[in-house]
Amino acid sequence: MTNTHAGRDLDTSRPHSARMYDYYLGGKDHFSVDKKAAATVAELFPGVFACAGENRKFMHRATRILAKEHGIRQWLDIGTGIPTEPNLHQVAQSVAPDARVVYADNDPLVLKYAERLMRSTPQGRTAYVEADATDPKSLLAAVEAAEVLDFDKPIALSLNALMHFVIDEMDPYGIVARYLDAVPSGSVLALSQVTSDYAPDAWAKVVDLYVKSGTPAQTRSKEEVVRFFDGLDLMEPGIVLAHRWRRSADEAATAAEEPTDAEVSMLVGVGIKP
Repeated sequence: MTNTHAGRDLDTSRPHSARMYDYYLGGKDHFSVDKKAAATVAELFPGVFACAGENRKFMHRATRILAKEHGIRQWLDIGTGIPTEPNLHQVAQSVAPDARVVYADNDPLVLKYAERLMRSTPQGRTAYVEADATDPKSLLAAVEAAEVLDFDKPIALSLNALMHFVIDEMDPYGIVARYLDAVPSGSVLALSQVTSDYAPDAWAKVVDLYVKSGTPAQTRSKEEVVRFFDGLDLMEPGIVLAHRWRRSADEAATAAEEPTDAEVSMLVGVGIKP
């Protein structure tokens, strides 16, 4: 899981969800306190590594498919988190070198690594804006000020592993709706969200751990995730677990081991705005 609700100063005395997510993905941008907390999560829910990995693979697949099959050339990645290569713009520009991507996060930890997000192809453009995902008006204003995206043309909104940190008291559905209202017809919502549908007891303990460490968190059922896509045309196969969304035959054939549904526990979907 990644988080966009950190304080303004880097705090290495307590675990940070973005650094924990980096640990789950096998990265190196974390500290011993994060590793310890992540290990505790793994004891409660050993599938967390598969969950994080399959979420990342979904983002890669969705980005490639949107660029290749739907002609999308613009992305707004909200709640970016610590960069892990290949980053979204690298995937998009591998298909469409002229793709434009704006990353948005309000975490000083992400800002520290933002230069990794700026390495665009000569034909395309990337930018990073510091803004809070829970404040669409300010975030969108910052994105427009960057003058990278054209809001008269379709934009893919990428909300990966973000909404489980936007609890009900923050008006999650209203937040997503306001982002969708700002983009034109043909735009896309690509979203992933942790669910406890398959391992409720384990996820209850994991959420409790995050909350006690100061990070708001909430799992959602499939029905609750479907609500994010109200009014959109869902791409096949609809709202499914991450490892079941448009995985290629080659990817399935080369997988070392098929994760279980409970291990993945990450619902994903891609919807197109009519």
